[in-house]
Amino acid sequence: MDESILLELHRMVDEYALEPTLNATLRSFIAEKASEKTSWAEMTRCTHRMLGGRSPDLERHAALTELIILLLDIVDDLQDRDSPNRPWMTCEPAVTLNAVLAMFAAILGQCGQSGIGSAVGSLLARSIQGQQADITDKVLSEEDYFHMVADKSGTLLQLAVYMGSALVDGVDSNVQETLNQLAVCGGIVSQIENDARDVLRLDFKNDLLHKKRTLPVLFMLEDSHAEFPALNEYYAGTLSREQFAERQREFVQYARDSGCIEYCKVVQALYKDKANELYELLPPMLEPWAGQFREIFVPDYDVRYNASGEGGVS
Repeated sequence: MDESILLELHRMVDEYALEPTLNATLRSFIAEKASEKTSWAEMTRCTHRMLGGRSPDLERHAALTELIILLLDIVDDLQDRDSPNRPWMTCEPAVTLNAVLAMFAAILGQCGQSGIGSAVGSLLARSIQGQQADITDKVLSEEDYFHMVADKSGTLLQLAVYMGSALVDGVDSNVQETLNQLAVCGGIVSQIENDARDVLRLDFKNDLLHKKRTLPVLFMLEDSHAEFPALNEYYAGTLSREQFAERQREFVQYARDSGCIEYCKVVQALYKDKANELYELLPPMLEPWAGQFREIFVPDYDVRYNASGEGGVS
């Protein structure tokens, strides 16, 4: 996160969090987010610039994109409870809740200034719908998975794109729809990468531990009743969490051997091809931003076999 985005975020915090302790808490959350290598603000910038926009409000919109994503990241961590060391997890829960409300107030205020509240609200509602399906175990099939990911992750990339295009007058509706579809493809490709990595983790963030049905897990469950019955037993509840923890390296090894990672790569390639096709449908866009946009949304993804998190289950 670059300095101009940080300055905008601090300005928003100073405007909507006047109480010193709350202000300092929000700044610590932003500092945590700033340490990550993310492209959210850049998505908004590139979209705006390649469409020919020159709005003086661009940096504010790019920062607002980052603030919305930070808010959703915090809520996600509060739900999953799998990132215990992040500042919003280590401070008092009531303080974190107040910080979330303050961020929400800032988002409402900033969207109101730009007249984009309705569109942003609709996108957030769809993302929350996807998150709800994820945390309530509504995903039982690949069709459910792709629908959930399109809502949960795809709409957030749509949001980043919209925050840039909303400041450009006269964007063709067909161009906007193509950008939306491209964003959904990018979200799905990115989520598959995360999910493939997470079944290989040897720590508390392993998706198998939490009995999530992600794409690689759904693939494994198809054949595990014969190849590795313990996986079916764990998901059925006949194998305890403690027993899973004792055998986690076996589960991860089965994930490596099952072919689920290779399957994820194939599906990623299909969505990457679709994203490339959509990009080619766009009219000529301004450079160098169009090239940067393509690098963000149609990158050369490669699912990694060596995941982070080599510690035991906490």
